Amino acid sequence: MQKTNSFKDVEAWKKAHEFVLNIYKITETFPKNEIFGLSSQFRRAAISIAANIAEGYKKKSNADKLRFYNMSQGSIEECRYYILLSSDLKYIVPENFIKLDTEIEFCSKLLNNYCRAILNNLNK
Repeated sequence: MQKTNSFKDVEAWKKAHEFVLNIYKITETFPKNEIFGLSSQFRRAAISIAANIAEGYKKKSNADKLRFYNMSQGSIEECRYYILLSSDLKYIVPENFIKLDTEIEFCSKLLNNYCRAILNNLNK
């Protein structure tokens, strides 16, 4: 596992942060009646991915780290649903659906790999 000095050095966090920025841009185009509904929930779930990676980074025990990363994984799944719902409601165009779906899948894989590396270090 690569040595990092800050959560900002973690690839999974970098991609999660990019995802949050994209969610903010895309939800700006949602209907105004969704401002306290889907837009807000979507943004909170996206923020939670990156925020839990950041918070987990500084935890002393690997069990604590993994608990926060697991919360991030839950938020990833929540966002997967919001991407699908947004598409079904025609709030996003097919190109944005593909973009967001690809981004969230990449975030998930990076985070899973990061968790696996932590677990592998425990077993050494």
